[in-house]
Amino acid sequence: MSLKFYRRMAFGLSPNEKQHKDPLNWALSQLNSIPDLLWPGLIPTEKELRKKYGEWVYEDRKVLRKKFKNDKHAYKKAKDELRIKTGERYYELNEHAIRHYQTRYSAQPVFERFWLFWGNHFAISEKDFLAEFSTGSYQREIIRPNMVKTFEEMVQSVTTSWCMIHHLDNSESVGPNSKKGIEWRETINENHARELLELHTVSPSAGYTQEDVIQLAYIMTGWSHKWSRKNLETGDIWFDQDKHQKGDKIVLGVKYKNDAKRELAKVIHDLATHPICIKFVSTKLCRHFITDEPTEEMISPVIEAWNKSNGNLIEIHKAVVNQAYKYNNITHKFHPPEVWLMQLSRMFDLNIPLSPEKMNYTFKSRPNKRQRQLSWILREIGNSPYRAKQPNGWSDYEVEWVSPELLLRRFWFASIELPMLVKSGNKSHDFILNCLKNNFENYENIASLIYQFRFGTTDKDLGQKYGIISNLPGVLKV
Repeated sequence: MSLKFYRRMAFGLSPNEKQHKDPLNWALSQLNSIPDLLWPGLIPTEKELRKKYGEWVYEDRKVLRKKFKNDKHAYKKAKDELRIKTGERYYELNEHAIRHYQTRYSAQPVFERFWLFWGNHFAISEKDFLAEFSTGSYQREIIRPNMVKTFEEMVQSVTTSWCMIHHLDNSESVGPNSKKGIEWRETINENHARELLELHTVSPSAGYTQEDVIQLAYIMTGWSHKWSRKNLETGDIWFDQDKHQKGDKIVLGVKYKNDAKRELAKVIHDLATHPICIKFVSTKLCRHFITDEPTEEMISPVIEAWNKSNGNLIEIHKAVVNQAYKYNNITHKFHPPEVWLMQLSRMFDLNIPLSPEKMNYTFKSRPNKRQRQLSWILREIGNSPYRAKQPNGWSDYEVEWVSPELLLRRFWFASIELPMLVKSGNKSHDFILNCLKNNFENYENIASLIYQFRFGTTDKDLGQKYGIISNLPGVLKV
């Protein structure tokens, strides 16, 4: 069994981690339960972060803009102080640390790989201040707990979460014939309905029409945040009967009778269990873990596990792992930049993320350079996880990541920045050789490639070594 299975399904093996006699069962056993979050530092709840977001939005929109409407310089200064006070400059940094610490030290790294997949499948794109205050907690509190439930349950939770409803503007969707639609002369916003169909469940392969989108948007009317003058749009999610479009609706040929908020649960059940949805998501899972163009032979066992288990994600994940194991030595998969960075961090025991003690933030000053470092690295290599440019998330296709610019950014990081992240006691030839031996069958060939050059012992020399290792085909593509 090739050692690349550890790099494909997890993040490689850390220097002191032993290779397992049965890698397949090692991987499968990690999927039955949700591992605890290991970060011993600050882990704010979604509600706490939403409150902070509410403070930020209210103070900026209702207080500072009014108070300093004639003094742009004073407004900018006050806004910077507000950023510190509310954590707008800090929480995203902290969420990156929680995320990377988990992948670095978790005893269930295979589970964590699936966590990254689902967070990207139900992506929150860069909008308003969601990355700063909401996306990290959404992935921790909505995505993660549902990974041992059914796909349908996950879709239900995601669709009615505050983060997704705000992201896709469902609070702005009002039934034109509802009480508030008539009173306010408002109508539907189609964003959430369209993405639920296109990205989260059945995909365009289902052949839905614009009318299907409209009808689904009617069903989703009423699901919104509680608005108040003090909290603005950061209140809890509820079903507002006065916004809901009454009457029967038809989506993909299925008639849904007028049933208030229960309509959404019914349509999600039908979408999440639809054969086209099952094939679409199964294909996407295989594309993420096995190869850009998975075959029917690769996908069909995942579909079979889905159908036999009624969409139980534990069984679906196990089917994917079995297929990844089966095709491990036949296929190759290009890692996106963040997974590549996580792999380097685990394999070479890097000093990222920053320790909880050093991430401790007092909200009295701007986060320092080291506290901002991980987020800065992610941005520089082109893959800031909570800032996808579009609602379809970051691409799984190799072609999107192999541009000269993005590859040069990886090489630059590995050769210039990475040496500074290597622990002082881990800079020797023996340490690097051990890391290679633990993760590559052909480690001797890699070592000979590196050490045919007369490298010295400076950080510059070390950077050249890591620059070569980190960008070898077997590291970039597994």
